Amino acid sequence: MPLHIKLFKLLSWLAFAIASLLILSAHSFAFETKAKAAYVFDMTTGTVLVSKNADTPLPPASMSKLMTLYVAFEFIKAGQLKLDERLPVSQHAQDYGGSTMFLTTIDRVLVEDLLRGIIVLSGNDACAVIAEALSPDGTEAGFAQLLTQRARQMGMTNSVFKNSNGWPAKGHRMSVRDLAIITQRLILDFPEFYPMFSQKEFLFDGRAPANSLNRNPLLGLGVGADGLKTGHTQEAGYGLVGSVKQGGRRLIFVFSGLTSTAERAHEAEAIVNWAFRQFSVKSYGQKDINIALAPVWNGSSLNVGLALSKDLDVLVPVLGNTIVEFTVEYDSPIPAPVQAGQEIGKLIITAGNMDPATIPLVANTSIPMGGFFSRLMTAGKSLLNKITNGPEAAL
Repeated sequence: MPLHIKLFKLLSWLAFAIASLLILSAHSFAFETKAKAAYVFDMTTGTVLVSKNADTPLPPASMSKLMTLYVAFEFIKAGQLKLDERLPVSQHAQDYGGSTMFLTTIDRVLVEDLLRGIIVLSGNDACAVIAEALSPDGTEAGFAQLLTQRARQMGMTNSVFKNSNGWPAKGHRMSVRDLAIITQRLILDFPEFYPMFSQKEFLFDGRAPANSLNRNPLLGLGVGADGLKTGHTQEAGYGLVGSVKQGGRRLIFVFSGLTSTAERAHEAEAIVNWAFRQFSVKSYGQKDINIALAPVWNGSSLNVGLALSKDLDVLVPVLGNTIVEFTVEYDSPIPAPVQAGQEIGKLIITAGNMDPATIPLVANTSIPMGGFFSRLMTAGKSLLNKITNGPEAAL
């Protein structure tokens, strides 16, 4: 059965930290965004700072190109697509309007140029070329189905793709939380390709001098911005998927539904300033430190230690008045055998109305199955517990 334990009741060294830890009151200091939907996520600590209509499927415009890029990077990593490979341009790709690399059907374009054309120039035609090359049936529609399937596998449950580039299409939708998920995966899974997102200018063959600059308004401001993608259609409004790194801290933010490029630029800078000036990271425990004991069923030992799977870094405000609570949660008892490093619980960090952050807890040692007498003792304890506390009682 699930067991929830307030951590400050277990550990004196952490109890002081918890009792003294202050964090932002969501009602008093929440960021008031003009966007129709917004999601701001501190990637370093796993803290959600803003969540407004985060799971509402919306037209993502060119921000959905991030999914096309992710799948393209997967094909490259698997050896099924090469950066120096040249791909043909179909009539379908050439006919795309909007942001374009001005590709024609007589072109054969380097994959690396296509990727940069998507990232920097937001080329709809470049997306279609990649899509047709990687599609299971050779069509962009087939590639869109592949994107939807891959998104589901990655936990993006509010995303449906009808094309590769976000061109207006009925049913083409992503939520801002899903866009944050794909952003985090791009950063973590493809560090070799991620620097492309900070490129400010791409002059492809001199064809599009009016479309050579990255539209990300934060690049070049000296705030640590290094990605990722703007978006705009009449239906979607103006949006941005951004990431900023300052010191050891990385922020991911997504917003959609603003009214102009100027409003988008102002909102992006305001979010970054707010998130980095109002919060700082405090460390309250290092990886592998034991924070609780959990009973073990039929093991050679009666208990196993629950250790932090990573450093316990908590985002706290410069000013604030809400106390953070740490809670250990696991299913009790833990059945033997238990392997060292096995995830057997989680530490939940909550503060006011903010979304909770979670850190997995792992076994600090291996516990093999117990011998006959150990199992006999466990069975006896269980029987006694049921007699004392009722048939539904656990160890």
